[in-house]
Amino acid sequence: MAFFGTIGVSEQGPVLRSTRLYLRAPVIGDYAAWSTLRAVSRDFLTPWEPSWPEDDLTRSSFRRRLRRYLHERRSDHSYTFFLFQSAGDGLIGGLTLSSIRRGVTQSCSLGYWIGQPHARNGYMSEAVTTVLPFIFEGLRLHRVEAACLPQNQASIGLLQKAGFRQEGYARGYLKIAGEWRDHVLFARLAEDGAATLGDAAVPQNGVVQPMT
Repeated sequence: MAFFGTIGVSEQGPVLRSTRLYLRAPVIGDYAAWSTLRAVSRDFLTPWEPSWPEDDLTRSSFRRRLRRYLHERRSDHSYTFFLFQSAGDGLIGGLTLSSIRRGVTQSCSLGYWIGQPHARNGYMSEAVTTVLPFIFEGLRLHRVEAACLPQNQASIGLLQKAGFRQEGYARGYLKIAGEWRDHVLFARLAEDGAATLGDAAVPQNGVVQPMT
């Protein structure tokens, strides 16, 4: 399968690589960079995320996260990645494939966040494009879904550029910042093919070129 040209395997799970980024599972050594990035990005992220627990940025909370991530990956329920710059190995954000459903459904949900210092540089577009071959070829899923607030035009544009199609509008879909909020629903299917990747291209060597 072509996508293996972009993936290395470690004890922590797959490592996905693109031109500017690599995605891998978080480890305890990421705590300092993660807590710092989340703290400086708090005001930037709060309008788009569920309310943070009071101890969210503590080391003990991070350890619990890692245990949950490992359990969910081993049970094929969820795959969580941290995003790093290839140059310098700096942490810039995160991406999760959750609610994996097998059987006749073969689907998952996509969620992501980017630290404020790294926003609006095309990094998340590149990360989403990079993870798609892993979803469809690696996990052999048929469908990936995503939802975002109607006001989040940056996220809507990102999903459309990555070949997602708007499929609906869900009232009170998720509790964001303490309130039940409506969301716009998007999805992309395995058979949609490389032709719908917007400005991205997947050459025969399997390396996904970043969107600009």
